[in-house]
Amino acid sequence: MPRGIPNAKREENGFRYTTFQVPLVPNPKHVSSNYLKSETHTLWWRNNQGKGKGPAEDSADGRRGSQVIVIHPGSRSIRIGKASDVSPAIIPAVVGRRYTGSAPQYPRRNSIIRPGTSKDKFPAFTLPQNGDEYDVTPGSSDPFDTKLAIITVSLRDRMRFYKLRVTPNAATIANTFNEQFKPEIINTDPDSIEWIDERCPDAVVVGENALRIGDPESCHYSVRWPFHASTFNMRDYNSTQLLLSDVEALFDYGMQQKLGIPKAEYKNYSVVLVIPDFYDKVYVRDLVTLVLRTMGFKQLCAQQDSLAATYGAGLSNACVVDIGARITTIACVDEGLVLPDTRLSLNMGGDDVTEFLHVLLQRISFPYRSLDLSRSYDWAVLEDLKARLCTLMESDVALNLYDFIVRRPNAPTEKYGLRAYDEIILAPMCLFEPRVIDFDSKTEGLKPLSVGVTEDIIEHQIDNVTKAMVISTQHLMPAPEDELVPTPTPATVPKQESDPPVMVVDQPEVSTATHGANEAQIEIIDVDDDSKPIVPDLPPVSKTPSTEISSKKIDVLFEASKLPLDVAIFNSARAAGGDEKIRKYLQQVLVIGGAALIPGMSHALESRLQAIATPLVPNMEKVQIIPPPKDVDPRVLAWKGAAVLAKMESVSELWVTASDWDTFGMRALKERCYYL
Repeated sequence: MPRGIPNAKREENGFRYTTFQVPLVPNPKHVSSNYLKSETHTLWWRNNQGKGKGPAEDSADGRRGSQVIVIHPGSRSIRIGKASDVSPAIIPAVVGRRYTGSAPQYPRRNSIIRPGTSKDKFPAFTLPQNGDEYDVTPGSSDPFDTKLAIITVSLRDRMRFYKLRVTPNAATIANTFNEQFKPEIINTDPDSIEWIDERCPDAVVVGENALRIGDPESCHYSVRWPFHASTFNMRDYNSTQLLLSDVEALFDYGMQQKLGIPKAEYKNYSVVLVIPDFYDKVYVRDLVTLVLRTMGFKQLCAQQDSLAATYGAGLSNACVVDIGARITTIACVDEGLVLPDTRLSLNMGGDDVTEFLHVLLQRISFPYRSLDLSRSYDWAVLEDLKARLCTLMESDVALNLYDFIVRRPNAPTEKYGLRAYDEIILAPMCLFEPRVIDFDSKTEGLKPLSVGVTEDIIEHQIDNVTKAMVISTQHLMPAPEDELVPTPTPATVPKQESDPPVMVVDQPEVSTATHGANEAQIEIIDVDDDSKPIVPDLPPVSKTPSTEISSKKIDVLFEASKLPLDVAIFNSARAAGGDEKIRKYLQQVLVIGGAALIPGMSHALESRLQAIATPLVPNMEKVQIIPPPKDVDPRVLAWKGAAVLAKMESVSELWVTASDWDTFGMRALKERCYYL
């Protein structure tokens, strides 16, 4: 045995007879490293040092943000513009594609329950009668008439509280006038529309032009809306690539036709993309890939909707309520950070108000009897009526005369007259009384963006459930066996109402022990006006059941999407923390979106939220709805907030380039955008 190698063994390696020195096994106690403990060790820092990446350079005009494009996609429209612009270009998010043969047509699904079509079985009951002008009697035993009568009771109670008179026989008077009205023909219409027919040579028609396709089927066009709620519209698309092609066509139309930027100059512009608060990762991934790789923009920064709205309003803390066309999102923002547990997504929006208005007007013999909501020009008629007629101010309820213009392809322009009474306020009240919304029909046919494909750790459905959603559906969850206690609820009340729910105090008086189990999920959380008594001895928020248990019993995401707007706002504030947090956010409620333009929306929310919060929150002061600054259109407030961020110095730390996206994928957004 060679000297100097004590205790040598035969099974040691073959270098034991050589002069090669075998290093000893390192002692783990003495090993230390600062690798990746400093920002200078990351690839981000090295890329920034090598490229000198910073904020986008200003163009020759010298305006900051002139090289940054802000894009805010929505269900009905896309807002796109330079960060230096005062307001964005608003483009209808619709694309028409020509087919050589018969173009596929996609039927429109009703989101409002129609009379005679409801599957719910309502037990016979009588609404409370006080013997005065405010009494309401259902038109029939149809479930729709019953639900409409309950909403009308809520309206009449508010009118009684504000001492407003009710016009007797208003519906009969309006019905008689509308039945006998004959339209007036307008021979010279200065706003006539040049309709697109089969002679149009364009294979792809985008935006306002797509809405001018009078009859898509006869013109061999397939008209589709690529966005639905907070994600892509996979209901009408069988191919994700076709959908992304339509999205690219929309972005190209905005860049080239509205902003005058040719495709060759995309590489010189950065993009600030506004994404939903409650976003789908596949949706964000596909959008970012489209912007950076397919379209070739310089770099991108993603920002959440609520956070952008607070930038636009100049607030650091707020409860942001975004009432869009298809969906309503609620989230609390605390010092520039969206609190994840406060996010709520309601499956209702301005389109439901439009359709409900149509159903109500049909009940009083709407004079334009051939109206079809599946046609774009007829939908535009209802949108115009909603913008001019709908209100949430009880003092505006009167038997008034209105007029509207109907423009149809291959037909002369017609002017109609219309008399309506409380239909103008009942329609937007569906946001606070969502019992008339068919949530099952709204979710029917929706497909996931991708199945079994992921770049990250596999997520479970329970990962998308927030604390606000659990609070909102707590009354539907079975109580843990060790916490079951007898309740003083009478035996005649349905089981759903016998649990200790969080918002059981918000149950309307007319729905007590009168509705079946099918309606209990919605009825017991509805809120009425501040004139109705509210139980003051509601216990505080009970211990939240584990989401693992609750997810096996009910679909929390679906059930939480049925909440009335005022209850959802309150539950979102509750999810932020204790009573101090509730007071903090209810005194800074920021309402954005198209429905925020409805007159009386602020007062309607304030009065209903005040009625909920006063008995439940100690030392609750007045609920305040923050108006948009300087009369800014609430529909573009989030876009303006993203434009503000694009002009800040700190945005240089948030850019993600195409090479970063290729290297890191979705991790790039998490590294650069710390709030995602």
